[in-house]
Amino acid sequence: MKKIILKPIMILTVLSFVVTCNTTHYVTNKNQEKMFTTEQIKEKLSKVETGADFPALATGLKNIGVTYYETKMEDGSSIFHGKNGYELPTVPNYEPILIADTVNLEQLKIDIANHQQGKSDYFQISRQSADNGVEKWAVCLVSMTCTYIDKAGKNVWVEHIPQ
Repeated sequence: MKKIILKPIMILTVLSFVVTCNTTHYVTNKNQEKMFTTEQIKEKLSKVETGADFPALATGLKNIGVTYYETKMEDGSSIFHGKNGYELPTVPNYEPILIADTVNLEQLKIDIANHQQGKSDYFQISRQSADNGVEKWAVCLVSMTCTYIDKAGKNVWVEHIPQ
């Protein structure tokens, strides 16, 4: 009798999987509930001028239910994720740019530091990231981290987002 009770509990545990911002594993729910909208995302993004505004953006996105998002340097398109497998893709933000084949981590760190000090805008840091071999960045609003990922899918740098 106990085995019969344990099986449904184990199945329920598997179905209740919580996404913890692993960039390669997601559970998709076909009956996704409506959460945040494109308009809400645009409203949050409109308040960002430089990297100095990024912590406030992260908090704002988290407050509307975004748990994780990835942005491709190639064209600035993103996929925003929320609870229960909710996903909201965005359209490209700019014409495609090339991603360097090799990572220049030291230059990337310099460019990011300058961006965080307000010395560059979104397009500039996107181009600099691409020039430094970053294919995309993955922002986890659960752990408040930003991970820079190369063409091979390797995490090249993870930084904490200040709150």
